[in-house]
Amino acid sequence: MSTSRILKWITGGLEAFLAIPFLGGAFIISLFWTPLLVMLILHIITLVLTNKDGGKTAGSILGIITSCIGWIPIVGMIMHAISAIFLMINASQLDEASNSID
Repeated sequence: MSTSRILKWITGGLEAFLAIPFLGGAFIISLFWTPLLVMLILHIITLVLTNKDGGKTAGSILGIITSCIGWIPIVGMIMHAISAIFLMINASQLDEASNSID
């Protein structure tokens, strides 16, 4: 499994956590929106590695957008859930780096 696929599973799981009503929002607000910045950095790293490995980038791009607008209460929760779904679907699909190893 390539590094980009592992990062997609990790970021997808974190996005799913942030999508939990009240819990995800309370976590983000209690840390003064720092988790959104951390997720933005993780999504950018994942996007760069995914491009290098020849994988699908939709989940990472959506995650970057989500990190930028995730501070909006209801919209952020919905976007975190959508990003989590896309990231996990992308993580389950093989990329070019995984095809050459497997």
